Amino acid sequence: MNCGLRFPWLVFALLSSVAVAGTPPTPAGMALIPSGKYQPVIRAAQTPESVSVPAFYLDIQPVTNREFLAFVQANPKWRRSAVSRLFADSSYLANWAGELDLGPQAPPDSPVVQVSWFAARAYAHWTGKRLPTTAEWELAASAGYTRADGQNDPQLNRDLYAWLSRPSPAVLPAAATAKPNFYGVRGLHGLIWEWVEDFNTAMVTGDTRGDSGLDPNLFCGAGSIGSKDPG
Repeated sequence: MNCGLRFPWLVFALLSSVAVAGTPPTPAGMALIPSGKYQPVIRAAQTPESVSVPAFYLDIQPVTNREFLAFVQANPKWRRSAVSRLFADSSYLANWAGELDLGPQAPPDSPVVQVSWFAARAYAHWTGKRLPTTAEWELAASAGYTRADGQNDPQLNRDLYAWLSRPSPAVLPAAATAKPNFYGVRGLHGLIWEWVEDFNTAMVTGDTRGDSGLDPNLFCGAGSIGSKDPG
């Protein structure tokens, strides 16, 4: 598994979340994820065994090509020909037929992929939301299909292994077809990889393995060494 930006042929998408204040009605298209504890799978010496996560709202499905198209239409600087190379590389929205043309490789209801973290974050802010943190995403993704604790859900484990054993299809299915978990959130597993707000702080804090302030076991080549549960 690659770290940080991940391998370029893997796909990316985003979910967005907002903090819960009191008990207002759940916003349309979102699910309430109750407060809980996230236990990091990979821990450095200074990483706590568990992280408390306040309740939050999470979009029930990944952002679609149709939704992201509306964003680039309203924000021309995020179009393929205009985006700064500081914020997206040449693979940005490469599966779209054109700047404002989705084409056959990017059906409107399929998750948007090949977006940079900067673009994902800009989209979330444009909608009045934000990207979830690693702890929030992991807490939501740890749920099984029928219960909040999915660690021992045999069907979830079978689905995860099946997903990891096969290449991503050239054309992704509609986001709404992904199987919902216990909270009603779709596509956290078995569809795409997703951006989080603090993605570059999850593994490393410097630029190179030679940085004396880092735990070298947390770099890509030895990622599983620091795992508390290699399974």
